[in-house]
Amino acid sequence: MVAAPAPEREKPLPSAHLPAIGVPEWARGSTIYEINVRQYSASGKFPAVTADLPRLQALGVDLLWLMPIHPIGELNRKGTLGSYYAVKDYLAVNPEFGTEQDFRDFVRAAHARGMRVILDWVPNHVSPDNPLTRTHPHFFWRDAAGNLTPPHGFDWTDVVQFDFDAPGLLDYQADVLLHWVRTFGVDGFRCDVAWGLPTPFWNEVTKRVRAARPDVFFLAEAELPQQQVAAFNLSYGFDLHHAMNQVAQGRKTAGGIDDALAKIRATFPRGAALMIFTSSHDENSWAGTEFDRMGAGYAPFAVLTFLLDGMPMIYNGQEIGLDRRLEFFERDPIVWPAGIHPATTRYQVLTRLRREHPALHTGAAMRRLDTTDNATFYAVERSASARKVVGLFNLTARDAKADLYDAALVGRWRDAFTGEKVELGAHVPLDLKGWRYRVLVSE
Repeated sequence: MVAAPAPEREKPLPSAHLPAIGVPEWARGSTIYEINVRQYSASGKFPAVTADLPRLQALGVDLLWLMPIHPIGELNRKGTLGSYYAVKDYLAVNPEFGTEQDFRDFVRAAHARGMRVILDWVPNHVSPDNPLTRTHPHFFWRDAAGNLTPPHGFDWTDVVQFDFDAPGLLDYQADVLLHWVRTFGVDGFRCDVAWGLPTPFWNEVTKRVRAARPDVFFLAEAELPQQQVAAFNLSYGFDLHHAMNQVAQGRKTAGGIDDALAKIRATFPRGAALMIFTSSHDENSWAGTEFDRMGAGYAPFAVLTFLLDGMPMIYNGQEIGLDRRLEFFERDPIVWPAGIHPATTRYQVLTRLRREHPALHTGAAMRRLDTTDNATFYAVERSASARKVVGLFNLTARDAKADLYDAALVGRWRDAFTGEKVELGAHVPLDLKGWRYRVLVSE
């Protein structure tokens, strides 16, 4: 077989003149919660997650994303247990996490509580001992000597790369997704390394899955505008995430958020949406906890993920102030406290407000309100009809004052966190200590 060349990452294409496929109506007030089954409990198994669904429902999350649940390859395995993203069998459940029935029970229990479940799907590569390397050898890249090869440019030595020009590969991958939708009732997929696959490939795969179930949800680990025209409902907000880190570290002013949002408006199709987050499995394990990256700014940025237009995501443990990096290739269970952590209460307020208030639903109008110190303060208004939510943030470590003037502020408001009632005029003097914030809901 002729050696396949290294792939080039697909370049972003301006798609602002096109409509996006959009977020399903059922998801517009949803909050994503990422579950690392291995580290979620002392047992590291599905039944422990199922037993915890009442707590997750009380937290207010309703779109549960499970990191890959498939058996992990043994050849070239990293660490003792290996990477979830080195899949040995797409159609099976990792016995480390339990049985197929355990997983089926989890999905059914989540559905009974009005929650939806999306699986992490790894379409770009598999473990070198995946049977596909023998049964469908033409699916894979080869080097000049005809050997399987890992993705170029990474240290992913425990996986081998698919060749997306290979006949039959698209059919196989579409059938895999349909298997999990039809057999287990999963509600969608978070697609790993979505930037590594050609957009036409995505368009066809998602089309086939939606032909069987139109409301299936697709989240891309990518920030490519063209992927939201026909394939993905949601993309990662990578640039926005990095901007928030840089503002928290004092490397950018609050205006850095606007720069990231401007890029989105200029390139993404109309009605597109991004996942907004301050942590994830990758960020936590490889870049550091939210405290490592954001310091004392972790709380206002957590709140901001719910105030900006998009879809917020919580990584398991953030709701209890998890302050350590979870091991990736070994067991390293989260220790859940018995009491109520302040972060839990904060997220409960935010998830409820997002679910119940149309101004915070994905796609509702958003604009930044100007202050006399836009480098320090970030003021944002969300609105739907006559209903409004306003967030006021001091995104620095220093106490600061400024003036805000906007006619939209005139009226009665309620503080979402304290319940305090306030009446505002068009002129609002701002006086916030470092990293403090207020969220006001129109009465």
